[in-house]
This record gives sequence, C-alpha cells and structure tokens, in this order.
Amino acid sequence: MSSVDAVNATQAKQVANSAAAGAKEQLTVDYNAFLQLMIAQMKNQDPTSPMDPTDQLSQLASFSQVEQAIQTNSKLETLLTNMSFGQVDDLIGKTVTDANGTTGVVESVEVYSDGTLLGLDTGEGILLGPGVKIS
Repeated sequence: MSSVDAVNATQAKQVANSAAAGAKEQLTVDYNAFLQLMIAQMKNQDPTSPMDPTDQLSQLASFSQVEQAIQTNSKLETLLTNMSFGQVDDLIGKTVTDANGTTGVVESVEVYSDGTLLGLDTGEGILLGPGVKIS
C-alpha cells in the first residue's frame, strides 16, 4: 500500500507544482494590472463625484485576500515536496516495472519539479507515475 501512496503523493506534487507556478505568474500580472487600473481610475475620476474610499479599501482588501491565498498554496506546495522526499526514500531497494516492461531494482531517486526519476540497477531510469508497478 505504501507504493500506491508514493505514486499518489508524487502525482499530487506534480499537480501542485504546475498549479502554483501558474498562480504565481497570474498573481504578478493581476497585481500589477490591478494597481495600474486603480491609478488610472483615480486619475480619471470625476472630481465632482469621486470614488468612495470605502470601495477602494474593499477592492484592496479583496485583492490582498487572493494574494494571501496564493502564498498559502505556495507553502502547501513546499510541504508536499518535503513529504514526497520522505516517501520516495522508501523506494530504494524495491523492484519497479513500468508500462513498457522496463524492470529493475531502484538504486537512486531524483526528484525534479516535473516528476521523480528512479535510477535502476540496470542503468536505466523510470519516471515514477501511472503504470509503474512497485514490489
């Protein structure tokens, strides 16, 4: 059962990595765009009917909440990565077989941002993911 957990943790890490990277990039673009729009709105507002300061603060608070949520996701991503290191360590010495029939005993484990590579005693490598049998 631990081999299934290791595969599931690796897949969860891969999904978290790609989602967090996209969210961070989107946050930077959105934050800069938001500030530019807010400045433009302040410059071009009607002096006889200015924007309510409460609305401005509400917009800033909402955006701050989104930014904090993305930072929390980033910290959770780090936690998942650290947990996966503990789980993939257990794979050393286990026999693995991939969907193509490549089989060998795991001698090393390399964790990358886009997946985990298992180094086998045969000199080959298997990318840990769906279809990999661990025994």
